[in-house]
Order: sequence, then C-alpha cells, then structure tokens
Amino acid sequence: MENGHGAVRQLRYLPAIGSPYGVEAIDFAALRAMDTHRRRVLLQRPDFHVFALVGSGSGTHEADFHSYRLAEGSAVWIRPGMVHRWSDIDACDGPLVLFRPGFLPGFTAAEATAPACWHLDQQRLSLALLAAEHLGREHETAAHTPRLASPALLSHLLAALLLRALPDTPAATDATRPTSRYTDVFRAYRTAVERHFTDWHHVSDYAQALGYDVRTLTRATRATAGTGAKTFLDQRILLEAKRLLAHTDLPVTGCARRLGFRDVGNFTTFFRRQTATPPAAWRAAYGAAHSQTPSTTG
Repeated sequence: MENGHGAVRQLRYLPAIGSPYGVEAIDFAALRAMDTHRRRVLLQRPDFHVFALVGSGSGTHEADFHSYRLAEGSAVWIRPGMVHRWSDIDACDGPLVLFRPGFLPGFTAAEATAPACWHLDQQRLSLALLAAEHLGREHETAAHTPRLASPALLSHLLAALLLRALPDTPAATDATRPTSRYTDVFRAYRTAVERHFTDWHHVSDYAQALGYDVRTLTRATRATAGTGAKTFLDQRILLEAKRLLAHTDLPVTGCARRLGFRDVGNFTTFFRRQTATPPAAWRAAYGAAHSQTPSTTG
C-alpha cells in the first residue's frame, strides 16, 4: 500500500530507547512533539497496537473507512494492519500505549469484537486513566531502572487497562456465554484467517488445517464474535479489498490477484454480493467522497 492515490505509510514497531519490552507508554502531547511535520494526519498502517484514551479535549480520528469524533472519554484501539489517521488531535490530551501483537499472549477474544472507537462514562474513564497511569509509571521505571523492570508486570498492567476500558457487551446467559473451549477455537480460527485469508476462501480449508469441523468453527465464531465463520472470513477479505481499492492504484484485476481470486469475475461477484456495488464503482465513489470533507460518526 505504498503506492497509489491514497498512499498509506507503513509503520513498523521501533521502540524508543529504554523501551525494549514490546510496550511503550506515551501521551498525545508526546505524539504531537515527536511529529512536528504532522504526518499523523496522513493515512498510516501500523504493524502494532495503539490504545488511546482521551482524558480531555476533542478531535477526530479515521480508521478503516469510518470517521470518529473524539471527546473526553473516547477510547481508541488501532489494531495491526488497520489503515487510520489522527485527523485532528491538536486539542486532545490523554495516554497512548503502543505494543507489539504478541505482548498479550492468551488475551481474551473480547478485543476481536471491540470497535475502533467507543466512549467511557466518567467513572469508567477515571478508573481507566488510573490504570494507564500505573502502566506509565512502571514503564518509566523499567526504562530508567532496568534492574526493576518486569515485562510480565507490564503485560499484566496492560491487560488490566484494556479489560477496564473495553466497551460493555450485553449480559450473557449461561446458555449463550462462550466457553473457554469456544474462545480458544475462535482465537485459533481468527489467527489462521489473518494469516491465510488471501489464499483460503472457504471455512473448510481452516477446519482441515486446525483439526476442527466446519460446524465447530461456526459455533465458536458465533458464540465469541456474534457472527458465523463464513461471514467472519468474508468480512476480513472484504475489508482488505476495500483497503486495496481505496489506497492503491492497483487495477481491479491486481486487487483480485492480491486477494487470491484467480478470476476477476469471481472477485467482482464477491465484492458486489457484499456491498451491492462493483469494485470499480465503489473505488470511484470512495474517491469522490474522500476528496470532500468527511462526515463524522461514532
């Protein structure tokens, strides 16, 4: 995604000096100070997580074709591979935590279904900010006093922060609450989809590779993510298709090939079935809309 009319900057995780543990705690003020050329307002695609809390102020943020208005209490979670930009954070203050994908091994599947942006009420925001402050102080200690550093402690504090800030979900009954087995199955499926969605377009491919049957993958995905395994897979392929169409100059045939469709007609049929619009028409409409001031939602 480094070429094209909407070139996307690829961001690699490069920890600051004294931050070798796979996590780094900064804030919006530090981000602005480091980014004197305002590259933050351009499209970017990190290979790491970014979690942010807006403790005060307001602004806007864009992630994967959605624009969000930021205000006190906003939580933002940018996952690896998301195409996003900090449209306007000049007046935002609060913590930002950058961390590698593997820094939270075994974390619950809840983060897979959390949105890119949501809002915390005042009580939950206060608790989340306290958790972020604790993480920040331990990170600073680790950076300045390595003998006191504890990657495990940093990992636990990050997990506590995320669990404190995750959006509410409807109360699950004993009959609908995902079991740990379903959580593990979904986590394995989600990881496999992320690795192979450009090659494997059928749930049966994943079932065979993971040693489950299709029905098990479907039940686990529905119990954990609220959608079927096939829909989950199709949504991942569609998201990448939109990213390619919006942010590169690849022809539709090139996008189809990049996503593992041997025939452009099959890709067009897939895209039209998901969006009710052919890929070329969707690209044209996105380009026209994006040239204007985007509206905000969220």
